[in-house]
Amino acid sequence: MRIVIAGGHGQIALRLEQHLTTRGDEAVGLIRNPDHADDLRAAGAEPVVCDLESASAEEVAGHLRGADAVVFAAGAGPGSGAARKESVDRAAAALFADAAEQAGVRRYVMVSSMGAGKEPPPGTDPVFATYLRAKGAADGDLRARTALDWTILRPGRLTNEPGTGLVDLAEHTGRDEVPRDDVAAVLAVLLHDPGTAGLTLELIGGAAPVEAAVKAVSTR
Repeated sequence: MRIVIAGGHGQIALRLEQHLTTRGDEAVGLIRNPDHADDLRAAGAEPVVCDLESASAEEVAGHLRGADAVVFAAGAGPGSGAARKESVDRAAAALFADAAEQAGVRRYVMVSSMGAGKEPPPGTDPVFATYLRAKGAADGDLRARTALDWTILRPGRLTNEPGTGLVDLAEHTGRDEVPRDDVAAVLAVLLHDPGTAGLTLELIGGAAPVEAAVKAVSTR
């Protein structure tokens, strides 16, 4: 499979690119900063410079044509303000979906966040609350698209601990943490399982091997 990843230099994306190329897939990462290109090449991915905050859907679609699937793993990142949560986590996700539709790429996997889609509880940091609302809005936009075979993955609190290969993947898991390594491993398997299309799944560390966890939720 040829898979194009928005936010190709992100911590999850770089791990995903390694997983995909190990499986024999072709990974392409969209990046804003050309200085990051060598990091993608080291992960086995093809870097493509494309800023989703300024590009048109038509321009992005040009990078997606010929792909078998796309992954939205972009994010404004820590330290960014509320405005960029809107412009990246919400608006860029919708733009990427528009581009996938234009390019005729049906398979779309979204990296979301646990807590997206619910109103943040009182006392939540205002910028983080904006982030969760932006993620929820992006998820809602994706669910409304009938031209895409989408899967939404909502990981728990992300860590940089080594992956265990053991996860809990379900519609509702409860809150806990999960290593970025394991998020990337789950994404790689989800992309290859069309039976997970139309599902919104939460992910935390658990007891099931990644392949078995995905098979358990798949409708095929």
